[in-house]
Amino acid sequence: MNFDFSDDQKEFRAGVRRYLAEKCPLSVVRRVLDSDETHATEVWKGLADLGCQGAAIPEAYGGLGLGPLEICVIAEELGRACAPVPFSSSIYLAAEALQRFGSDTQKQAWLPRLAKGDAIGTLAIAEGTASDAKHKTPLSNGQLSGVKWPVADGAAADVAIVLAGNTLALVGLKQASVTRERVETIDPARKYAKLTFANARAEVLGTPGEGRRHLAEIQDAAAVYFAFEQIGGAEAAMMMARDYALERYAFGKPIGAQQAVKHKLADMYIANEIARSNAYYGAMMLASRGADLPVAAAAARVGASKAYINAAQECVQVHGGIGFTWAADPHFHYRRARLLAHAIGSPSVWKERLVTHLERRNAGLGA
Repeated sequence: MNFDFSDDQKEFRAGVRRYLAEKCPLSVVRRVLDSDETHATEVWKGLADLGCQGAAIPEAYGGLGLGPLEICVIAEELGRACAPVPFSSSIYLAAEALQRFGSDTQKQAWLPRLAKGDAIGTLAIAEGTASDAKHKTPLSNGQLSGVKWPVADGAAADVAIVLAGNTLALVGLKQASVTRERVETIDPARKYAKLTFANARAEVLGTPGEGRRHLAEIQDAAAVYFAFEQIGGAEAAMMMARDYALERYAFGKPIGAQQAVKHKLADMYIANEIARSNAYYGAMMLASRGADLPVAAAAARVGASKAYINAAQECVQVHGGIGFTWAADPHFHYRRARLLAHAIGSPSVWKERLVTHLERRNAGLGA
């Protein structure tokens, strides 16, 4: 059994890597982080020209009609570049939700625009603190009211998939009854927002009353994509640490010659490879719609979150005092690692999901 990507997929990945290396260096990430830009629009457009946004969207809806494995290879390169673009919100989440549960009319309205990068989508499920009842978001007679926050890429999005009670709703965000407010996070290169709905027009997405079940399916697919993005970031952080360890001299020799630094780099490599193995199994289950996807997705998510945070932290440590400064680059990966670890639920949430799915599978109840 071959767990590796095909030659065509590797070539696609190499093309995305070349593009991002040229057009999305860390100076672009710093620019977006330091500014009010919602994302790097020129990078977003270039990705669309490569067909990235439409890679897994069917040709009937303006995409390339490839599949989830192509999204996995794109995600890895976006993570490697720490790219300040709304790809995860728009493609891992919104486009995934529309493909799985949208009506043909809803798909025709939004998927071609998402595929071309002309529109940006997002998923809005969080309602602030659990004890804050005012953030509940009811859906009644085709209208939505309430607040959702924090919402990834909410400031730039044109459409949102909103969890309203136990029903998913499709809401266009360019209407007067929707307002947005910037929410500060650890990684300003990815802008978050608070969305307030005041009787906003909304359509039911999928089956009414099945929103949380639909959401679990969307998140299982997204967990695999996020895992690859985190692995790309973890590898980039490891290589950044390695390169610095080879060029930084102390007492007449590279700091990489020190046993303690060698051990850090070796530990990073091992953690990254374990996470990659879990992610590859998740990708296989996602591509084949295997019954073990919930287990594989949770394992990939847990392993990749841990690996990226570890690599980002150790990268800072290897850089020493300079690594903690604003001028140095390691903080970009530290910020992104922390942000992605909570993108669709914290590591503790995914550990609990993993244990629950394993218990159900071992009890013969399915994942």
